[in-house]
Amino acid sequence: MIVHTARERPAPWSIRRHSTARNWLIPFVAFEWMWEWVAYALSRWSFLAVLEYLGTFSVLVAVIFYFSESGDRIKQRHYQAWQVINTAQGKGGSGGRIEALQELNADKVPLVGVDVSSAFLQGLNLAEANLMRSDFSSADLRNSNLSQVNFTLANLNSANLRGAALNGANFTQADLRNADLNGSSLSNADFTGATLDDADLRHANVQDLRWQQIKSVQRANIAGISNAPAGFVDWALKNGAVDRLDAEE
Repeated sequence: MIVHTARERPAPWSIRRHSTARNWLIPFVAFEWMWEWVAYALSRWSFLAVLEYLGTFSVLVAVIFYFSESGDRIKQRHYQAWQVINTAQGKGGSGGRIEALQELNADKVPLVGVDVSSAFLQGLNLAEANLMRSDFSSADLRNSNLSQVNFTLANLNSANLRGAALNGANFTQADLRNADLNGSSLSNADFTGATLDDADLRHANVQDLRWQQIKSVQRANIAGISNAPAGFVDWALKNGAVDRLDAEE
């Protein structure tokens, strides 16, 4: 903020001119003396002080409007994120969907029914997202963080989930046929009613897995799984699962 102070009245030109030792300096001194008078006159003009206060007030008003319209800006950002996701629907590649999905989830927006089938989404971070009835079929989700995600009734047919963190994920009635879960972490995941036919579960961490009500595990490969709950391996093999470490990668 500019602080206005009353300026001293400039000396008359006759005094200023006689105080100039060299004649060639007179034009420059005259120019400076003229602006001293302008500054002196303006320093005594109260209207300028009023303008300054109005300028400060306008900044305050702008700040108030900025925060009052923050809700509209968030809605606009969400709308743009959904546009990115929906425009790329059914296409390969990322198409900006990783950032869009993560942004929506960070703002606690439910992602129920989202369709990102066949998308390239390696390293996606959607921890605790609500992905109920979503379609991730044939999507590449390798090394993604999907802990505590709600995949109830989701389509994960042929999804690549190698090395993904799926701790505490809810796969109730999800379709995981042909899903690649090799090396994934499935501790405390809920597979109630899930279909795991032909799924690759090799080297997966299945500690505290809720497996008792799995719908089907026909030809699912459970070779090399770690921390298997008591009874799971025997049940799986009796219900059509296989134990083949030599299966094609």
